[in-house]
Amino acid sequence: MKILNGVDELRALVGERLGTSSWHDITQGRIQGFADATEDWERIHVDPVRAAASPFGATIAHGLYTLSLGPKFQYEIFEMNGHSLALNYGYDKVRWITPVKVGSRLRMTLDLIAAEPLDGGSKFRTRQTFEIEGQDEPACVAESLFAYFD
Repeated sequence: MKILNGVDELRALVGERLGTSSWHDITQGRIQGFADATEDWERIHVDPVRAAASPFGATIAHGLYTLSLGPKFQYEIFEMNGHSLALNYGYDKVRWITPVKVGSRLRMTLDLIAAEPLDGGSKFRTRQTFEIEGQDEPACVAESLFAYFD
């Protein structure tokens, strides 16, 4: 894990890979928990019997569940100190490429693409690449924006 002391240290890393998270187990319990929290009970996610008959052969994680792991993984990759406020600023591009089957393991690689000034702080653009263990294609690639204020 990188420990950064201030926005200037993060700004200096533009163009670099910030790191890769640890593996995260995708269990049916976690998929069900996400479904319950969002009230998205689509059967491909929550009905193992019906999902077994699908082309995937098993339940798959919600794409938004995969994306929602971004902050968890980012906290594993770096710690930011010396700021008054941090905010998720949104996403400019998200692509779900490969379904994440129950029983898979997922991790995220984080690349810092850009930084720009913001009134009272800085906005950062990262590329989040969600990798499925043993798969060639990623599960998801997203451009995430977040801001740190002095």
